[in-house]
Amino acid sequence: MDIASPQGRVSTWLAKFADALENGSPDQVAQLFAPTCYWRDLIALTWNIRTMEGRDAIADMVGATRDHARPRNWQIDGDVTEADGTAEAWLTFETEVARGKGHLRLGPDGAITLLTTAQELKGYEEKRGPTREPGVEHGSHPGRKTWSERRADEQARLGREEQPFVVIVGGGQGGIALSARLRRLEVPHVVIEKNDRAGDSWRRRYKSLCLHDPVWYDHLPYIPFPDHWPVFAPKDKLGDWLESYVKVMELPYWARTEARSARYDEKADHWVVEIDRDGEAMTLTPKHLVLATGMSGIPNIPDLPGMDRFKGDIHHSSQHPGPDTYAGKKVVVVGSNNSAHDISAALYEAGSDVTMVQRSSTHISRSETLMDLALGGLYSEEAVANGIDTDTADLIFASIPYAMLPSVQKAVADGQKERDKDFYERLEKAGFKLDFGDDETGLFMKYLRRGSGYYIDVGASELVADGKIKLAHGQVTEITETGLKLDDGTELEADVIVLATGYGSMNGWAAQLISQDVADKVGKVWGLGSDTTKDPGPWEGELRNMWKPTQQEGLWFHGGNLHQSRHYSQFLALQLKAREAGIDTPVYGLQEVHHLS
Repeated sequence: MDIASPQGRVSTWLAKFADALENGSPDQVAQLFAPTCYWRDLIALTWNIRTMEGRDAIADMVGATRDHARPRNWQIDGDVTEADGTAEAWLTFETEVARGKGHLRLGPDGAITLLTTAQELKGYEEKRGPTREPGVEHGSHPGRKTWSERRADEQARLGREEQPFVVIVGGGQGGIALSARLRRLEVPHVVIEKNDRAGDSWRRRYKSLCLHDPVWYDHLPYIPFPDHWPVFAPKDKLGDWLESYVKVMELPYWARTEARSARYDEKADHWVVEIDRDGEAMTLTPKHLVLATGMSGIPNIPDLPGMDRFKGDIHHSSQHPGPDTYAGKKVVVVGSNNSAHDISAALYEAGSDVTMVQRSSTHISRSETLMDLALGGLYSEEAVANGIDTDTADLIFASIPYAMLPSVQKAVADGQKERDKDFYERLEKAGFKLDFGDDETGLFMKYLRRGSGYYIDVGASELVADGKIKLAHGQVTEITETGLKLDDGTELEADVIVLATGYGSMNGWAAQLISQDVADKVGKVWGLGSDTTKDPGPWEGELRNMWKPTQQEGLWFHGGNLHQSRHYSQFLALQLKAREAGIDTPVYGLQEVHHLS
């Protein structure tokens, strides 16, 4: 082998790395990394989702974890590629309890990035392919039960004769994806959802809603969308898919069930979760509680003077019924992000007189441009044709540490500005206040940092630019009998006021279900600590409290978009399976709490 070739360079580095891990000091391991370097670990060594930034952090992690994890048997998986002097390689490895997959970027001065992920637990592999269940036992077996009888027995025992190991609160795409993973890992669990049917959280949104992310980005675990599925799925179509998925995957999904309260019993080492299951009071005692209530918390409903005297209809966007009953009416939509735009466009199409109140500047990304520049290389028909399946795309995306993302996203945003220059000029001429984030890094960084402040344009921005959706600017100071007042003295008449004013942190659900003390104990959920608007520092390096252990024993948060629900459900499920199987899971780098909400 030519040691100067990309394959030879990676092979040489990997041999040194494996030897240093086994026989050298943590500092010797760290010296194999470039001066600016990152090691991102998804539960393989740390039993955490953690990025080590710099040689000192890497040495500390190695010193704390390697004797327990015993990472070994490092191999190159497939061909090594090279671009601009950086070699990239897929790796396989194993630890004492898991088999893993990794990704390496190797520069002239050492490893720039290393991703390590646990893919399966030894002895607890999913049954699939050649290990799948036969489904039938041939021969004569008196008293045998059919599949449907066994399923009925299982459902009857769960929560009564047998307690679930995990309770998942929330049956949207996050809870469903996690349930599918746990089902395959044979972890006893139940998903509780207050709606009547799986998928209702989508069906009950305003009728014009479609996914803003493309189909290649949105697959669920195990069962991808069929290849005729639309690029942007309508909400009701997605709702039906989720309901079908629950049935096909045989998930323990309890609809018409509401969690009333939860508390952690320290002495018994389990949760006590009081629920109402379709009118029946029940108590569940799981070891672990997962709040899968989406990436957003409780709706932010401002307490404005005069709200009680408004003679029209005032409601938060989460309760918006759709535009049909508002034809011919004057509607003021307070807010200018995704929901505000979608609702305003639907109202305009239904014949309403719509004014959008922009309280602060908003980032706009045209859907077509975003798909091409930001997602096309990994999640597109072209990517599929190039052999990049969803799992590979997810790992490539995960291999880029959050600290490196701003520079990547800045290039995307600069490309958007150039490509859509005329579009942005028309919006600004109409009076719309645009931004590309505090550091000009665009939509995805806003999403990760604060989960708000943007709109993916699927048509509403054209209505704004054309003046068909009218604009007003400022803060609402008062609700009157017939409308509202802004801080510059402007008065807007309204028959309907829609408060598209966003949501709080996910730990608001913990405060509501468990207690404020527990919510404060785990702290703010979501955000990176970038010290930008609505994302206060210090730098965290990972999304706060998502898909990993929290400061509250047995409490987990699971949410995000369909991509995140799919990808990170794998690692949350493996963490829960390890605990159910009695595997020792020493957590390295448990997140500190810097902000309460």
